[in-house]
Amino acid sequence: MLDVKIEGGTVVDGTGAPRYRADVGIRDGRIAAIGQVSEPTRTTLDARGRVVCPGFVDLHTHYDAQAFWDPALTPSSLHGVTTVFGGNCGFSLAPLVPSEGDYLMRMLARVEGMPLASLASGVPWDWTSFDEYLARLDGGLALNAGFLVGHSALRRVAMGERANRETASEADVARMVELLRASLAAGGMGFSSSSSPTHSDGDGGPVPSRHASRDEILALCAEVRHHPGTTLEFIPTAGPFEEAHKELMVEMSLAARRTLNWNMLVVTAMAPDLFEQQLETSDRAAKRGARVVALTLPNVLRMRINFTSGFVFDSLPGWGAVLAGTHDEKKRALADPAVRERLRGGYASPEAGVFAFLLTPDLLRIVETFTAAGKAVEGRTVGEVAAERGRDPFDVLFDLAVEEDLRTQFTPMVPGDDDESWRIRGEMWRDPRVLIGASDAGAHLDMIDTFNLPTQLLGPCVRERRLIGLEDAIHGITDRPARLYGVRERGRLAVGWHADVVVFDPDRIAPGPLHTRADLPGGASRLFGEAIGIDHVLVNGAEIVRGGELTGARPGTILRSGRDTETVPIPADGG
Repeated sequence: MLDVKIEGGTVVDGTGAPRYRADVGIRDGRIAAIGQVSEPTRTTLDARGRVVCPGFVDLHTHYDAQAFWDPALTPSSLHGVTTVFGGNCGFSLAPLVPSEGDYLMRMLARVEGMPLASLASGVPWDWTSFDEYLARLDGGLALNAGFLVGHSALRRVAMGERANRETASEADVARMVELLRASLAAGGMGFSSSSSPTHSDGDGGPVPSRHASRDEILALCAEVRHHPGTTLEFIPTAGPFEEAHKELMVEMSLAARRTLNWNMLVVTAMAPDLFEQQLETSDRAAKRGARVVALTLPNVLRMRINFTSGFVFDSLPGWGAVLAGTHDEKKRALADPAVRERLRGGYASPEAGVFAFLLTPDLLRIVETFTAAGKAVEGRTVGEVAAERGRDPFDVLFDLAVEEDLRTQFTPMVPGDDDESWRIRGEMWRDPRVLIGASDAGAHLDMIDTFNLPTQLLGPCVRERRLIGLEDAIHGITDRPARLYGVRERGRLAVGWHADVVVFDPDRIAPGPLHTRADLPGGASRLFGEAIGIDHVLVNGAEIVRGGELTGARPGTILRSGRDTETVPIPADGG
C-alpha cells in the first residue's frame, strides 16, 4: 500500500525534460511509482490542474540560528523549498568554544541582520564540535538541511581575539585545518569564507575571515579535497572583481578539487561590463581545470535599510565605526553636526565606490515611517523632501533617523527593473556559469524578501514575463543545485528517490504581499511573505505545507557530507 498518491497532476521531473501527465506514488519516504498508479493508498492528493515537481533546493541561506526556534524554516518552506544549505559566507555556528559565543552572536547580528535578542534567547550555544551542533538539530526540522563550515568560526576558535587583528601563524593555520578536518568528518558540507568589505562584525571591524592570507585560505581548501561530498562557497567582494579576486577563486577550486560558488552576480543592462567581467572568472577557471559558478537572483534586489542595524550604510568609509555604537550612541552621533560632516566626507571619498551610487541620499526612498511627521513624507525620496525644505539631503536623512529612533526604512534606487535587464537575466539563468540561488533566507530579516525566490521565478518570471520555460526554471532550482552539491537522490522526481515534492497552481503561483511579523524570540520582528498558489509541500514523503499552512510535521533530514552527498568531479572543460 502507498502512503500517498498525488493524482492527476502534470509532472515536471526536474531534469529539464518535457512535462507529462502522471500520478506519483509515495511509500516509506520515497517515490514508489510515477505513471498511472492504481495501488491502494492511505492518502490521495488531487493534483488535477496542478504542476507536480521536486522540492526546491536553496544553496545560500543563513538558517543556522533560526533552525533552533523555527523548525519549519519559514518563509522558505511555504514557498516550496525542501532542502537548504547554511553556514555560508564563513558564518557557521560551529565549531565553538564558550569564550566565542558572544562574539559570534554579535557578529551575526551585525553582518547578517539577525536580531541580537533572538540570537541570545533563541539559540542554546552549548556545543563545541560541529558534530554536536548537527546533533542538536537532527530529527527536529521540517526541511532537509546541510551546513558548511565557516572560516570566521574556525579562526575565532583557533586564535581567539587575535583572529581579528593578526595574520595566522603556521600553528594557527594547522589548528584551523584540524578543526575543519573534524567538522567535515562529522558531516560539514564544505568550507565557506568571505573577503567582502561589506562583512563587518559587532564591533564594526572586519570579520575574522577578512584577516586571512591567501596561504591560509588555500591550506583550508586543500583539506576539503580529502572529504567526499564536499564543496566550496566564497564571497570575494562587492562590485567589480580585481585580478586578485579572480585568481584566488581559481586557486581555491584547484586546491580543493571542488567547485566553488560565489555570491552574488547582479545582472543589469546598465552595467553589462560588470557581470561579464565577473563571469570571466568562470572561463579562466575552466581553462585551468577548476570550476567557479556564480549565484544570482530571479528578481531585482530591493532592500530596506535603516540606521538600527546600519547594514549597507556601514559600507561607506568612516560610517562603520559610527554605526557600531549602541543605539543611543548612534542617535547622538547622527545628531552631531561634526559627525555628519565626517560622514559626508566618507560618502564623497573615492573609496566609497559602488556604495556611493547605491546610497545616493537624493535617491533613497522613504518606504516606512513610525511617527506622524514621518508619515507625511512616506513614499517620497529624501531628495524630494530636501528640495521642498531647502535643506541638504544628508541632514534630512539623519534628521529622519534621529526623530524616529533610527527605525525609518529607506530603499535605495537599484537599477535593473527594465525590459532589457530582464531579458539578459533570462539568458543568464541558462548559462552553465550561473545558478539561480542567493536567497540569503534567514538573514537581513528587516531588509529583504528574497526568501520568495521560487515563487518569484515561477510566477512573475516564467508565467508573466516568459523569460524562461517552466521546465528549465524548475530544473534550475531543483536538479541543478542538487547536482552541484552532489546531493544523493534529491532534486528530481524519479522512482526510488526521496519524496521531496511540491504541488502548485501554475496559473496562480506568486509571492504573497510583504508585511512585518513580530514572531522572533526576544520580541523582535521580521519581514515576512507567504506564498500564493502552492497547495502541498512534502519532505521525505510527509506533508509539511497544506493549502499554504504548516502542518507541524518535522520529517527533515540533517544532510551530512559523504553520507548524503557524493563528490562532484570537475568536468574536463570546467563547465
